[in-house]
Amino acid sequence: MLDITLLPGEYAVCRLAADATLPPALSSGLGAADVVTVSWTADGISLICPTDRAPEQAVVETAWRCLRVAGPLDLASTGTLAALVDPLAEARVSVVAFSTFDTDYVLVPAVRLAEGTAALERAGHRVLG
Repeated sequence: MLDITLLPGEYAVCRLAADATLPPALSSGLGAADVVTVSWTADGISLICPTDRAPEQAVVETAWRCLRVAGPLDLASTGTLAALVDPLAEARVSVVAFSTFDTDYVLVPAVRLAEGTAALERAGHRVLG
């Protein structure tokens, strides 16, 4: 069983050109529950952030809710993401997943949040918030 916290507010999944610069405001003044993650590839920059921090020049998909596994997790542990993604896939809830050094996160569409949290609870997880 995992303890999972629903973070407040909505999140955006964004795409920027590979040569774009990130606005400084993206990382300044983050609240205790906020999370921002950035991935660079030769094809572009992928960014997940609170919706109100999405860069204007980005291609943005909004209305995601963010769930965080209570951590820190041991980097050697296995199956954590599968324990989240599998029940969501069975419930046909789309996910965007990412990991940090300390824990794992999944985003689910805001319109499917109730179905997603119910699927996680049926799988034996506890969703807080």
